[in-house]
Amino acid sequence: MVPPAITPSYARELALQSRSAATSLACLNAARKNAWLKRLAADLRTAAASIESANDMDLQAAQAAGLSSAMLDRLKLNRERVESLAKAVEAVVTLPDPVGEVIAGERRPNGLQVNRVRVPLGVVLFIYESRPNVTIDAATLCVKSGNAVILRGGSESIRTNLVLGDLIAGSLRAEGLPEHAVQLVRSTDRAIVGDLLSMGKLIDVAIPRGGRSLIERVTREATMPVIKHFDGICHVYLDASADVRMSTDIVINSKCQRPGVCNAAETLLMHRDAAADFWPALARTLQDLGVQLRCCPESLAAISGGVAASDQDFHTEHLDLILNVRVVDSLDQAISHIRTFGSAHTDAIVTNCLAAAARFEAEVDSAAVVINASTRFNDGGELGLGAEIGISTDRFHARGPCGLREMTSYKYIIRGSGQVRG
Repeated sequence: MVPPAITPSYARELALQSRSAATSLACLNAARKNAWLKRLAADLRTAAASIESANDMDLQAAQAAGLSSAMLDRLKLNRERVESLAKAVEAVVTLPDPVGEVIAGERRPNGLQVNRVRVPLGVVLFIYESRPNVTIDAATLCVKSGNAVILRGGSESIRTNLVLGDLIAGSLRAEGLPEHAVQLVRSTDRAIVGDLLSMGKLIDVAIPRGGRSLIERVTREATMPVIKHFDGICHVYLDASADVRMSTDIVINSKCQRPGVCNAAETLLMHRDAAADFWPALARTLQDLGVQLRCCPESLAAISGGVAASDQDFHTEHLDLILNVRVVDSLDQAISHIRTFGSAHTDAIVTNCLAAAARFEAEVDSAAVVINASTRFNDGGELGLGAEIGISTDRFHARGPCGLREMTSYKYIIRGSGQVRG
């Protein structure tokens, strides 16, 4: 049950408990963390019916509140997705523990051994909307990387998250890990977010995952560093030499496989030669799949059923079966469009020209640049990181999918034999 009212002292208590847990977690060996992960995976499967029941109530309330289809898809956590969550937890077990890894080391001329060693970030404040699966992803990644985490999910997923939070707490106790290693904020009061963001002396990093308004608020109010991305305005560019079948498969997968996620394509750019070869057929295929096409004048004239695109469309992360379309004269124009309208998240080129691929790779400055594959591959699991805590478009500390290593910092360990500085 959600407490009716929670005072600012509640937020401070969460932060203090997390700080204490982080100290203990930093010293845990991989075997103990992995034992907890295995138990959590088993407990998820055992509790699947309870999770689905709570999630059904969240979905019903969200539908009544008029949430979009994309948000409803993110919120949904059925038996199949619970099983996928359990498998993702088990995948984290197989990943090397990053804590204590020697990133670099050298012996100095004076005999000092200098090593740069991975250490946990400390206390993580994770603020997110919908996506109750993130509750599990964040918990597993943070604990495996030696971090304590405070989880603040959205009001639309509170029932599901309360069940998941209790499940996590029970598994931590059962394995003898610090019980406050993972703490769920058991209230939907937005004031608590502000209270937590003011605690930069107790919380080491904030990670928001959700809409632009949430991320802007966290960035504005946080008294600790923030790892974030604002929008996933992702592009697929079909070069003049692009293969028809490959282009069709990549565009459809990038847009339609799961349109409500941040690595789904929002804009299709086509070299004029490629558009002449197969745009009408590709457009019909997309429309048959329910995609609304918002087109530039040239691409609109070549098909029926499209609508004219505005500049605002090209700036928009639709998170739905809506695709912006533009015909360009050259690779230069495609790259210029991406720089103007993109969000530095994920951008792909389909080409048979090595020189074009090399230029796109070098000149498009996004967290992930994809050659001849779907934008949907910019994902922690697909890139071998296991679960991810989000995809960062920042340029400092972490960029792209944030897995275990991205949840660590480093310190220098200097070993000597009595050396003093002259």
